[in-house]
Amino acid sequence: MLVLVTTVILYVFGFVFLYGVIRLGVRHGMEDIETHRAQMARAEELAAFQDRTFARENAFLTGS
Repeated sequence: MLVLVTTVILYVFGFVFLYGVIRLGVRHGMEDIETHRAQMARAEELAAFQDRTFARENAFLTGS
């Protein structure tokens, strides 16, 4: 009987532990996605600014 109780307790704690590990992994993954999304938006804004600056400084290349 003691073996059965011990097995059930370890089984339940194992699921609780796995739930915590998976939840932690998902949370960190979502944070990484948000950080990457912000960096990509910033890079896109910077590229657009650099394109406008290049076109303004080299108007002879744009045909304007």
